[in-house]
Amino acid sequence: MVKITDVARHAGVSPSTVSYALSGKRPISAETRSRVEASIRELGYRPHAGARALASSRSNVLALVVPLRSGIHVPVVMQFAVSVVTAARQHDHDVLLLTQEEGAEGLRRVADTALVDALIVMDVQLDDPRLPLLRTLDRPSVLIGFPAEPAGLTCIDLDFEAAGELCVEHLAALGHRVVALVGSPPEVYVRGTGFAHRVVAGFTTAARRHGLAATALPCAAAPAAARLVAEQLLREQPALTGVVVHNEPVLEPLVDAFEALGLRVPGDLSVTAICPDEQAGRARIPLTSIAIPSAEVGTRAVDLLMRKLSGTGTAVPESTLLPPRLTTRASTAPRPAL
Repeated sequence: MVKITDVARHAGVSPSTVSYALSGKRPISAETRSRVEASIRELGYRPHAGARALASSRSNVLALVVPLRSGIHVPVVMQFAVSVVTAARQHDHDVLLLTQEEGAEGLRRVADTALVDALIVMDVQLDDPRLPLLRTLDRPSVLIGFPAEPAGLTCIDLDFEAAGELCVEHLAALGHRVVALVGSPPEVYVRGTGFAHRVVAGFTTAARRHGLAATALPCAAAPAAARLVAEQLLREQPALTGVVVHNEPVLEPLVDAFEALGLRVPGDLSVTAICPDEQAGRARIPLTSIAIPSAEVGTRAVDLLMRKLSGTGTAVPESTLLPPRLTTRASTAPRPAL
């Protein structure tokens, strides 16, 4: 590993002069600075984080705030986290992952230190108690998710309301007249999590527009819960022929439950899902689905944050909604003949 003393020897200066060139704490001549920078490039020297922070007044670290609350599907959350970390490294930034449910106090604790330059915040609630603090922090932030009132914030996400609508549009185009939404676990709605409520809103709007009979039920993330929800739906809607699922852990258990109750997929019941593309594609019956674009959302969230950190005055959009894309697979078909 190349050390600061190696750079000093190569440039013919003292180690303290190299340090001053990196930190800017003391003035050095342009010729000396040029010689030091040439040696750094030739030797491939990478200053440690502390030296970089001194030179730029930054830590080159982003905080990713992902409270792992009940009802959150961790594998999907980790897909977002991986995409943020990968994109941050391309900008020479590291990521501090904050998973505790600490609310505004946790954000304040991190922001009051020199640990991070900026924040990416996930699992955004409609009336999120962290928002007043985020609006006043001296560090920029980007939200993956939309609160009810996003003004003054920078937010990005899949357009979950449009996703709920698109699933119903697909089923309606196939002739289905009685549809249901199997949604997130109950605690996700109780917290007011934005994406879950928006899927329900889109589902309901599209069903009403097409004159469909529609039911929306939450479902705990367990196979036994999937069986109970399937039974309830068929009891309340015996003519049910189309289902939208927004709950990754119960996708296959739900299909299994309906088939155990005598409905073939897609012969008797068409199923669509909002879930990661790879999960839909590898299901026992490949599922017609709208992908959750975690890689694109994470990358673009970091890009938005880098633009805010650059201080160049480049306009950063407050709201970025990614349009849903539906992929048709084996789980949907025209409504069975009566």
